[in-house]
Amino acid sequence: MRRGLVHVLAWLLATGAAVALSWWGVHTVMAGTAYDPPRAVPITAAEAAAHASAAPSPPATRRPSPRTGAGSPRPATPTPSRPPARTAAPSPTPPPSSSPTPSAPAPAGDVKPYDTPGGRAVFDVGPVSATLVSATPGTGWSMQVWKTETWIRVEFSRSTDRVTVFCDWHDGPPHVDVQTY
Repeated sequence: MRRGLVHVLAWLLATGAAVALSWWGVHTVMAGTAYDPPRAVPITAAEAAAHASAAPSPPATRRPSPRTGAGSPRPATPTPSRPPARTAAPSPTPPPSSSPTPSAPAPAGDVKPYDTPGGRAVFDVGPVSATLVSATPGTGWSMQVWKTETWIRVEFSRSTDRVTVFCDWHDGPPHVDVQTY
């Protein structure tokens, strides 16, 4: 009995140590790869109208409500599981109003995508700084992001191949440099 208890205790200690070491390793790796979530970019009315006329919207679907019993009928007023979807297309004739309607806020800069063999990096480039909107590695590539107050570096890597998208603004307006090595 004592021998079995010693074996179980040794197994528990070894398993606990392995789990703690694994958690620490994963936490260390994941802490260095996090970056700000992407921002939503406003769509202008002309783009929305062109998109709406190019692709018709799919018909709305509703999920059937569950039955309360084997033979019971459906309730008279179904409750939707989601709020109804809104379309992005503006109405062709705006309703009359006495006050002017506010326009969508302009982005802080110019949103520019940079497609590389390793993936895609999108920056919001302003007059004095830039922010990373999104970075997506290509299939089979991994990605790492570094940020400081004066530059952002996105590196895509696959085995020995490296592609770096570097945006800096410490000596003037932001500029982006793509290097493949």
